[in-house]
Amino acid sequence: MQKDRLLNLLHLHFIVFIWGFTAILGKLITIDSLPLVWIRMGLATLFIIVYIIIAKFSLKISRKAFWWLLGGGIVVAMHWVTFFLAIKVSTVSVALAMMSTGAFFTALMEPFLYKRKIIGYEIFFGLLVVIGLYLIFKVETQYVYGMTIALISAFLAAVFSLINGKLVQTHKPSIISFYELGIGVLFLTVILMVKGDWSMSLIILSTSDWVYLSILALVCTAYAFIASVKVMKILTPYTVMLTTNLEPVYGILLAWFIFGSEEKMKPLFYVGALIILSTVIANGILKQRANIKKRVPKI
Repeated sequence: MQKDRLLNLLHLHFIVFIWGFTAILGKLITIDSLPLVWIRMGLATLFIIVYIIIAKFSLKISRKAFWWLLGGGIVVAMHWVTFFLAIKVSTVSVALAMMSTGAFFTALMEPFLYKRKIIGYEIFFGLLVVIGLYLIFKVETQYVYGMTIALISAFLAAVFSLINGKLVQTHKPSIISFYELGIGVLFLTVILMVKGDWSMSLIILSTSDWVYLSILALVCTAYAFIASVKVMKILTPYTVMLTTNLEPVYGILLAWFIFGSEEKMKPLFYVGALIILSTVIANGILKQRANIKKRVPKI
């Protein structure tokens, strides 16, 4: 059992490393963020439907679930478009630092969606996040546009996680993923057509772009999503949460290694990023302790 847990923990770190590599691929791929996400979601949908067919899962859903999935598909499409746009107009480090605020946005919205009380320390952590953001915006003024886009992306990611928090209680993750990705593809197709960008040129790409896009769709999207669900059967939510928070760290380190001086920020940037990441981890630790206390029977 201990060996299984260790192997699954190593597997989880590999998955988080892959998620961090997503930002690197977004920088390496030369096409704009909108067609990039359209191709990513299209390929990932194909990969997941193959998995569903092999696993013989039913695609039947209720009308209520469909409306939730429709919202989730549109939100995740816009989240990815804004995420890759932020990377292209700024840097990987800036985009990932801003994405760390997703947990803060989730904490703000969760009480309203799940009808629970606002917790005092969440307000305190929210203030710390604002301080961290202030430091980053103060020293990296040339990336204000990219940081703003990344914050919008982080907000959309929080909305997406809350929607899926509802859906995953009654539906298989692969079914949720198939519908949301498929709906996202249709949504982006409409946008491309309205913009007048719908043409064969969307798929006439360089060999390197197709290689990167295939890795992004197959490894970083379809595989990572299904594998992350699998490890949750062995590891505790607490362990998964703490490990997942290393995604910006892995991504920033990879960016340093691959892009060099382009990704080097001023010292206060890293102070601000550390403040944001620390609040995310501390918030998770306190929530886990609260959950443990709820499960312990009173004598």
